Amino acid sequence: VQLQASGGGLVQTGGSLRLSCAASGSILRFNAMGWYRQAPGKQRDLVATITSGGRTNYVDSVKGRFTISRDNAKNTVYLQMISPKPEDTAVYYCNLKEVTGRDYWGQGTQVTVSS
Repeated sequence: VQLQASGGGLVQTGGSLRLSCAASGSILRFNAMGWYRQAPGKQRDLVATITSGGRTNYVDSVKGRFTISRDNAKNTVYLQMISPKPEDTAVYYCNLKEVTGRDYWGQGTQVTVSS
């Protein structure tokens, strides 16, 4: 399984940005996909996840501002970021978790939010 993330960049506070992650390879039908982020000097933390059935989960700090969605036919997950804040600046990593528990990670995409 390979994950290709895209869409990162520089965005101003109050703007918007959409991250995409396309999965390819031998993908089990039932899995969860999501986004994690890692700021300099910090650990990698959960941002949002979505199951193949569409159930979502968000870290409290992004609720109401970020929306995760997925296109199962394309094995692609999206993260719509509305009104990002400087504290959202991080490298964002795409994740796919198979029902077996095995994890796959994308290469990371930098998001920088300027005030």
